[in-house]
Amino acid sequence: MAIEFNLPTNITLLRIALIPLLTVVFYLPWQYSNIACTIIFIIAGFTDWLDGYLARKMQMETPFGAFLDPVADKLMVAMVLVILVQQQASPYLAVPAAVIIGREITIASLREWMAEIGQRAKVKVSLLAKWKTASQMISIGLLLYREDLLGIPVNSMGYVLLYIAAILTLWSMVNYLKAALIAISKE
Repeated sequence: MAIEFNLPTNITLLRIALIPLLTVVFYLPWQYSNIACTIIFIIAGFTDWLDGYLARKMQMETPFGAFLDPVADKLMVAMVLVILVQQQASPYLAVPAAVIIGREITIASLREWMAEIGQRAKVKVSLLAKWKTASQMISIGLLLYREDLLGIPVNSMGYVLLYIAAILTLWSMVNYLKAALIAISKE
């Protein structure tokens, strides 16, 4: 099977290319690096929506694109959480970041295993997981920006949303694991 590089897949690859760019900008000794990182992260989030929309609209969905899209998301989230934890070294940030990264590894592995036994549909993306992703992405954007804005404690709001994301992360992981166990027990 040949790998097809079409517009949606190239947009996904752009999202992956934004990861090292965001990382370099994050560490630049520049007073606006937080704003630039937040913009890069927002662009990456937009490409996540755009590649899926275009793939469906233009009927360009491919197995490679379906594989690459969640990989790009997980790479971006994991990398940004790691650099944020390094910058704001605190167990209050490290614990939810570890929960989120650990869940992503666990569920990706679970999906791969379920696909191998022909039960991939049992662990498809749920609405709860979409809420988890939304709170996670907003929290990361706020934590990247980190400065108060019009008297609003942006960094603190980022922490709160990150904890909400971590709770939703655990909840969705439990749901996926239960669905997998039910599917396996029926075999």
